[in-house]
Amino acid sequence: MGGVAWRVGSKVQRWGWENCLRGFSSAAIPSQMESVGFIGLGNMGAHMARNLVMAGYKVSVHDINESAMKKFSDDGIPTKQSPLELSKSSDVIITMLPSSAHVLDVYNGRNGLLGDGGRVGPWLYIDSSTVDPQTSRKISMDILRCNLKEKKGYVKKLMILDAPVSGGVPAAEAGTLTFMVGGLEEAYLAAKPILLAMGKKLIYCGGAGNGSAAKICNNMAMAISMLGVSEAFALGQNLGIKASTLSNIFNCSSARCWSSDTYNPVPGIMAGVPSSRNYDGGFTSKLMAKDLDLAMASASGVGFKCPMGSEALEIYRKLCDGGCEFKDFSCAFRHYYTGRDEE
Repeated sequence: MGGVAWRVGSKVQRWGWENCLRGFSSAAIPSQMESVGFIGLGNMGAHMARNLVMAGYKVSVHDINESAMKKFSDDGIPTKQSPLELSKSSDVIITMLPSSAHVLDVYNGRNGLLGDGGRVGPWLYIDSSTVDPQTSRKISMDILRCNLKEKKGYVKKLMILDAPVSGGVPAAEAGTLTFMVGGLEEAYLAAKPILLAMGKKLIYCGGAGNGSAAKICNNMAMAISMLGVSEAFALGQNLGIKASTLSNIFNCSSARCWSSDTYNPVPGIMAGVPSSRNYDGGFTSKLMAKDLDLAMASASGVGFKCPMGSEALEIYRKLCDGGCEFKDFSCAFRHYYTGRDEE
């Protein structure tokens, strides 16, 4: 029998599926959202789905990656072969996908969530993918044109939220993500319990697409911040200042930021971050370039110029072209600015 594993401090704990169900009471889970279908089991989504399991939700999963699904099926968590099949056994659907194209295909493609003639089973849809606001608004309209297959006393209408996240893989694993939520406020209020099973902070951003807009603005700022910090560390090294000394200065003065005090890009400064493991296992440069491209396209759509965002996009494109597309985006310190490890 497989088991569900999670980390407590430095130790990995493992329970079998039956123990997991016995160990957590589902009494606090509203009956209308106890069955959750989760689509997208990548670096972020796999942790989010497991946190829902640990919170007592009845989770089923789908991913096009069979090996990702096998890790769940080995732990006794039901897997489904298509989004449409998953939707038939779910009250709530959560999607965590790499791009706008993937989201559109999962919702509207062959065997997609909406592929049963506009009649759907789930009453609440939450898309936590990082996509452009236009895609979120299109999916919202597509959902709202559908009808429930069965009348449900607790549901007056279908609901959908765009709810991208911040915090990276460590926060996804720890269940401390921040959700930026767009959609009807009543949908946001209804979804709070399930979101708080995966995160610790929820920020309501307004109507459909506003969560996605907030996320691409956040990621643009994060990319620019990481490049600025990396540039400063590399300059410091060339001027004869140790990166650890600069880190101490940054982190207690006006340069303090997440890219320095939580996700430092200099190898040898901080344990447990991608720079400590050859920039593996984090938020890839490819995904950062994708998010910056979304931000620049959205800016162009409203006639707004983003010179620093545009320059950041060019740098991350160069990193991807140079073979760093699957390295964490903090690799800019080493592979763009040719910074050195801390000795």
